[in-house]
Amino acid sequence: MRTVENQTPAETQDPYMNRSIPELFRRLRDETTNLFRQEVELAKAEAGEKASRVGRNVGYLAVGGLVAYAGLIFLLLGLSRLILVGLLQAGVSENVATWVAPMIVGVLVAAVGYAFIQKAVSMLKREHVAPQKTMESLQENKEWLKQKIR
Repeated sequence: MRTVENQTPAETQDPYMNRSIPELFRRLRDETTNLFRQEVELAKAEAGEKASRVGRNVGYLAVGGLVAYAGLIFLLLGLSRLILVGLLQAGVSENVATWVAPMIVGVLVAAVGYAFIQKAVSMLKREHVAPQKTMESLQENKEWLKQKIR
């Protein structure tokens, strides 16, 4: 058996040099198990973050839909007044005012609703279903495991 004085510099720096094969396999098993547990925790955390973002964007989509629906109601009210005025051909300014006001309000409400819907759709398109950080980490772990086995 070599003493510390007889060892080469590589032997003194490598902590695995004097270990038995079964001990090295146990250590590899333990490190791999620990690594797997950490990967599962990372995947859970990343999935929670994604679920939160998707939930918020679905909320924007719902709010946008409700606002657009309110806009549709105003547009329909304005359109009904427009038809009434057209049919009556009265030309009374009071009648004209009764359909112009709800029409303008309806267009504005519909535009706000459209903006909410577009924001939600564009944000949902950017979301990736697969957990990206976990996938990258698993690839790194695969390389690490290959090096450990060598």
